[in-house]
Amino acid sequence: MKWIIENEHQGLIIREYLQRVQAFSRNVIKAIVHDGGEISVNGSPKTVRYQLAVGDELSVTFPKEKKGPFMIPEEMPLSIVYEDEDVLIINKQANIATIPSSIHPSGTIANGVLFYYENHDLPYTVHIVTRLDRDTSGLMLIAKHRYSHSILAAEQKAGNVNRRYHAIIEGHLLHKKGTIDAPIGRKDGSIIERTVTASGKPAITHYNVLEESVVHSLLDVHLETGRTHQIRVHFSNLGNPIAGDDLYGASTETINRQALHCYQLSFMHPLTKEIMHFTIPTAHDMAELIHS
Repeated sequence: MKWIIENEHQGLIIREYLQRVQAFSRNVIKAIVHDGGEISVNGSPKTVRYQLAVGDELSVTFPKEKKGPFMIPEEMPLSIVYEDEDVLIINKQANIATIPSSIHPSGTIANGVLFYYENHDLPYTVHIVTRLDRDTSGLMLIAKHRYSHSILAAEQKAGNVNRRYHAIIEGHLLHKKGTIDAPIGRKDGSIIERTVTASGKPAITHYNVLEESVVHSLLDVHLETGRTHQIRVHFSNLGNPIAGDDLYGASTETINRQALHCYQLSFMHPLTKEIMHFTIPTAHDMAELIHS
């Protein structure tokens, strides 16, 4: 990556420029300095304490990224919605985990993306920005390198990475549009389940009923916060669990996974600063369920 130093940034040392102007995190700068990256000005290697002058060409080369022990490339079909040098957006299928774990050590989206990178000679590991549960489908944002990931992670923490979901719940809601404001925390005795509890972290979910069948309702859902299992927990707590979500009390007779699909994603591109906006249709199995 290269930048030409302008008048307003003269006198800054490289560390200050990278942090203040280019939004590099301290960890990213540390990785460049200590893990084999390179910083140069006008073609000559420099330390992060070098003071920049107008017209200087600052160049940063990232070190080769290390892969975790479970990050084994595995060939699998990926539905790529968008790709450039910095980000990758896929339409994740249901019934596949996002990253390896003790329960799902292989066959995850991360394994498939790593195979895709290696097959296309891309020197990256996998940086998931918007993780989806195993049985949730839809748009997923992946940063290709440490720099874009550090920016997008900060944007997500600030609430600037926005997602909308289609969800099918059991039954019907009295209020067809509303907000659920109920804190969520871990359920006692479980390392997986969450529950609404006064001791939990703030969690706010906005919803709008789009369509109703005899036994189900299709919702448009937008999260103000991003707690683990938030949509699933909030609607289960109302007595209307996500269809197919047996972890939170729903039947699996009509659909074999939780009927939850991320259909819309928007964010500011980490490098170009352009607002990116993507929308895809709801998942086929969910469309069939609400119209059955």
